[in-house]
Amino acid sequence: MVGRGSFATVPPNACVPPVPSCRSRPAPPSRSLHRGECAIKASSSSSRAESAPAGAPAVELHGITKRFPGVVANHDVDITVRRGTVHALVGENGAGKSTLMKILYGMQKPDEGTISVDGEQVAFHSPGDAIARGIGMVHQHFMLADNLTVLENVVLGAEKLHGISGRARARIMEISDAYGLGIRPDVLVEDLGVADRQRVEILKVLYRGARTLILDEPTAVLVPQEVDALFDNLRELKAEGLTVIFISHKLGEVLSVADDITVIRRGTTVASVKPADVTRKQLAELMVGSELPSPETRESTVTGVPMLTVDSLSLSATDPDGVVRAVLDDVSFTIHRGEVLGIAGVEGNGQAELVEAVMGMRIPDGGTVVLDGDDLTHAPTRRRREDGIGYIPEDRQRHGLLLEAPLWENRILGHVTERPNSRGGLLDIKAARADTQRIVQEYDVRTPGIDVTAASLSGGNQQKLIVGREMSHGPKLLIAAHPTRGVDVGAQAQIWDAIRAARREGLAVLLVSADLDELIGLSDTLRVMFRGRLVADADPATITPEELGSAMTGAASGTLQPSADRSDRDGDPRETRGEDKA
Repeated sequence: MVGRGSFATVPPNACVPPVPSCRSRPAPPSRSLHRGECAIKASSSSSRAESAPAGAPAVELHGITKRFPGVVANHDVDITVRRGTVHALVGENGAGKSTLMKILYGMQKPDEGTISVDGEQVAFHSPGDAIARGIGMVHQHFMLADNLTVLENVVLGAEKLHGISGRARARIMEISDAYGLGIRPDVLVEDLGVADRQRVEILKVLYRGARTLILDEPTAVLVPQEVDALFDNLRELKAEGLTVIFISHKLGEVLSVADDITVIRRGTTVASVKPADVTRKQLAELMVGSELPSPETRESTVTGVPMLTVDSLSLSATDPDGVVRAVLDDVSFTIHRGEVLGIAGVEGNGQAELVEAVMGMRIPDGGTVVLDGDDLTHAPTRRRREDGIGYIPEDRQRHGLLLEAPLWENRILGHVTERPNSRGGLLDIKAARADTQRIVQEYDVRTPGIDVTAASLSGGNQQKLIVGREMSHGPKLLIAAHPTRGVDVGAQAQIWDAIRAARREGLAVLLVSADLDELIGLSDTLRVMFRGRLVADADPATITPEELGSAMTGAASGTLQPSADRSDRDGDPRETRGEDKA
C-alpha cells in the first residue's frame, strides 16, 4: 500500500473489484480476468446464485420505505438488478441512494417493503447477514479504523475465514498481488491517502467473497486511464456472473459502463432506463430537473497582484517502514488575485502535504509561505484562518465536520474567533445560528433544521455546508481540495458558481481535484505534481483530460502541448473560453 509519504503511481487496475477467490494460481495483475479463470468462493447462497441463469434477478427491492425523524429518506422504491450486469443508481444528493444501499447491506432496516436475493426473500439485520448472502459494499465514506493496520481492518469481523495472522496475511497478499492493489498489510490506515483507503475497502469486500458488489462513487479518485481500466475489468467480471451496483454522479461514466440505470429523485424511483436510450442531458434532467452544469470559466479575472507565494517548499516524512522520503521537493508557485491555480496529480504524490503545509498543519523543512505580503511560514493554523485562508478539506467527514454536532456548531468550526461566531472574545450563539440558517438557504442545504447533526445530512449537503461556511468569511485565498467529490450535478453547479463569483471579486484559489474536467474547466493555470515536485504546466484552454492524465503518471514534463491530431469533444467549453481569453 502506498502511504502519503511515498510515491508509486497507482497501478492500472488499482481499484478493480476482482473475483474473490481462485483455486488455481492467481492471474497476473497486468491483464484482466477472462471467463473460466476463477471459481467464485462458495457462500451460503452460492449454489443458488450460480444456478441462476444470466440476466435473472440477483437483487430485487420492492416498496422500500424508510423514515427518519423529520425526513422520509425512501418512499416506495422499486429496483430489480439482473445477475451478471452493472446496474447504475443515480440521483441528486439527498435523494436516498445511500440509505437504500445501507438497507440492502443490512446497515438500516426498512420500515416497509421487501428484499429478495437470487429469488429468495430475505431480511437483513446486520451487514453480516448481507455478507453471508454474497453482498459487499464499498462506501463513499470509508468504514476503516485509523488506529489499526490494513491487515487488522481487513480481518475485523471476518476472523473465522482465515484467522488473524499468517493465513489471513497470505490471503490478503494473494488478492493484492493477483490484481495489482499494492497492499502493504502492516501500514496504519491513518497513514494512507484517500485512494489507498479505497483499495483497502475493496480488498475487504473481496476477502469476504462477495458476488454482488455495491460501489459508491468508486472513480472519485481515479485519473481517466485508471477509470478505463476499472471499466474494462468490470465488464469482464460481469461475464463471470458478478453483479455490480454502481453509484456515481459522473453521468458520462454511468452511460459508458452500465447495462441498466435507475434514477432516484427525492426518495423514490422516477425512471429505469437503458444507456442507449438516454443522453447525459436527459439523465441530468431526470435527476435534478435541470441541464447538466459545466465547470467552464469563460472570462479571465487574473490580476498582477500576488496573493499566495510559495517558494522552495520542502518537506520530508518517515514511512512506517522507517524510510525517510521527500514528500515535497522544492515546490514554488504564485497565485494572483482573481486566479485559480489547479494542481493535478495521482493521489499520493504530495498534493495533500502541500495543502497541509500551506494551512499550517505541517511544518515544512524549508521554504516560505507568504500570503498577501505576510510571511506565514511558521504561523499557526488559526492565524492563517484569521488572515483570510478558507479551507475545503479533501475528506469532509474526517477534517471538515463534527458529525455528531448540530449544523450551527459546525458553522462555527474553524472560525471560532471571527464574526458572526464571536464578539468581544465570547461566542455569539444567536448570531451563529442565524448565519447558519442563511447558509442553509443560500447554498440549498437539504435539512429539516439547523439543530440536526451533520451526520444526518447526505454527503453532498455536508459539502455545501462546508463551502457556505468557508465562503462566508470573505477569504483572500481558498484552498479547495476535491470541492465537488461525491456531489450531484446540481450541487456541483452551486459550488462552481460560488467559486467563480468569489474569483470575480479577487479571490485566489488553490484547487486540488481528481476530477480533471473540473480542474481544466475552473483553472486559469494548471500545474502537474509528481513525486513531490511540480513537473509540468499546461494551458487549460487547450489540454484534454487524457493528456493531463498521462502527464500525471510521469509520462510528460515541462510545458504540455496539445496533440496535433487530437479531436475536440463536441461542445467543449474550453475552446470557447480559450477564444475569450485570447
